[in-house]
Amino acid sequence: MCRRRFWLCGLTCAFAGAICGFGQTAPARTQTLPSTSLADASREDHAREELRTGTQLTRSGALRDAIPHLLAAQSAGLEPYATGVNLAICYVGTGAIAKAIPLLESLRASGYRTTVTATLLVQAYIAAGRTSEAYAQLTAAAEAAPNNETVFAYAADACTDHRQYALGLRMMNLGLVTMPVSPRLHYERALFLAEQGSLEDARPEFDRAAQLDPGGYIGYLAHVQKDLYDGELKPASQLLEEAIHSGHRDYRMLSLLGSVLLQEGVAPGDPRLPEAQSALEESAKERPDFSGTQIALGRLYLMLGRNSDAAEHLEIARALEPENPAVYTSLAAAYRGLGEREKAAQMTAVLGRLLARQSAKPAAVKTATPH
Repeated sequence: MCRRRFWLCGLTCAFAGAICGFGQTAPARTQTLPSTSLADASREDHAREELRTGTQLTRSGALRDAIPHLLAAQSAGLEPYATGVNLAICYVGTGAIAKAIPLLESLRASGYRTTVTATLLVQAYIAAGRTSEAYAQLTAAAEAAPNNETVFAYAADACTDHRQYALGLRMMNLGLVTMPVSPRLHYERALFLAEQGSLEDARPEFDRAAQLDPGGYIGYLAHVQKDLYDGELKPASQLLEEAIHSGHRDYRMLSLLGSVLLQEGVAPGDPRLPEAQSALEESAKERPDFSGTQIALGRLYLMLGRNSDAAEHLEIARALEPENPAVYTSLAAAYRGLGEREKAAQMTAVLGRLLARQSAKPAAVKTATPH
């Protein structure tokens, strides 16, 4: 059964385009460089160009490439809020949490106590395993803006990414106190319950999310995820086709459709295989940094005997999600098909280490009781 979560939000870098782009006014002061000479003016122009480049790269999702440009703007003291937030986005998005947390704490201590900095800090604390601080920060953000769903949405994504399901459930319970009719929060709560094995409690939450958003994006996802947890692949794929035809055609829905069709067992000669391939290829073209699509497309190409194409997409997935065992299983098969036995053995060895590490972790606590 498919238990992979399909995010409603994009990568963390979505903040860059929506909130903290170059030249936008920060909630507090905006600092510029003093210009007393042509040399000073030239340095300021250079710093502004670095910030502009860094912001554009952040918006496009090229987070690692953006970092040196943003550091150059930061060292010049230019626009501390725009520079700092974009840099924090890059750090959180690339897993450089040890750098993200002090930067975000410094921004907030300097007076930049915005929803963006709060949301990023919650994500960073979750990634660092600092769950008490994450919950406290989320609580404070909720008190400041009790009807702001965004901070809860990103917190849910971070909890899922780092398998903090009990924390995610607590956070969704907190959000539903002030936003009891939020379909998104009911949907997230259902996912956290299901991931902890409380499927009986999750089902009515999926139903509630669907009732609150009939015919909407979350409404469809709630029905689909409920079917997937119940092992009902055929109804799930039919719902996804309906959702896409009704206008909810984006890389997430297309990726989910292709993945579910593969799980249904479509194979060469099956008339639905081209549909799965088309959906996954379109999803990958629209959002190449979405690891779920890259994994599924790699598996599909592997099935078609296109080992080189499979390896290409699976290597992209590996860079995006290096701790996912599913990447290495398929990647080893692709390299074996290419006759590259040494690479196949390397992938198998990595897979073994990952599985051993996961088996050594304590099992998740199962709970359905609101906190």
